[in-house]
Amino acid sequence: MMQQLEQIRKQFLDKLAPLYDESEADSIFFVLLEDLFHYKRKDYLLRNPITFNLADQDKINGMLLRLLNGEPIQQLMGSAWFMGISLKVSSDVLIPRPETEELVDLILRDQQAHPIHEARIIDIGTGTGCIPIALKKQLPQATVFAVDVSKEALEIAKHNALQNKVSINFMLTDILEWELVFADELTFDIIVSNPPYITSSEKPFMHPNVLQFEPHLALFVEDKAPLLFYETIASFALKHLQPEGLLYFEINRNYGQEVKSLLTKKGFSNVVLLQDMQGADRMIKASL
Repeated sequence: MMQQLEQIRKQFLDKLAPLYDESEADSIFFVLLEDLFHYKRKDYLLRNPITFNLADQDKINGMLLRLLNGEPIQQLMGSAWFMGISLKVSSDVLIPRPETEELVDLILRDQQAHPIHEARIIDIGTGTGCIPIALKKQLPQATVFAVDVSKEALEIAKHNALQNKVSINFMLTDILEWELVFADELTFDIIVSNPPYITSSEKPFMHPNVLQFEPHLALFVEDKAPLLFYETIASFALKHLQPEGLLYFEINRNYGQEVKSLLTKKGFSNVVLLQDMQGADRMIKASL
């Protein structure tokens, strides 16, 4: 029984070798086993037996073909984990990244150190809703807004909020036209955004599964305007961020100093550039 599992596992890893390194392919294999057959890596380590009939093997082979076509494992399963929260995903939204977890963790640590009572928070470019949902889970007294230009993305974000039993105020709008949408009196204590920040010239260096299966609208900016969204959201913050309010960005690692300089020139104070777990420039926070 274990011999059958080992044989299927080896075939799986061998076929995925051109796309994934062995440890990543192995993780994907066990994610699929758990999703399809409720068989966990812990069961494997304990040598608990499992048998596969022909229909089971067909399921695994079907998933393998989709993976070989570049489809991300999260889209195969229809869900992704973010800070311990299960979120629905599809080709209409970005798959939440660990770097974005670090951004949320930064906000939560700041709130733990210097809490804002009943904070008003807005996430711009919400996608799956991962940022506002995670924040609302940990800051239940906060009033949270989330904005996206994609109707399809907002439908998924609304679904995720409902599934995770949190109340979020969703807005279908283009932040590039914020002056036409937001009333002057609508202000926030925290503005956060993980906007499109990958330049078109970086496309050749990206993994095929990102290029083929995730929405380019949420990923890319033109080379001639790499800071477009930071410039726009910073201008929005100057008008709609409360005095001593906080602005947080996830950024392109290649433009950390440029975003920091942009915010400083616009009049923000305490502008801090922070690195992710890989040591890359990834987050910026600032205040008014």
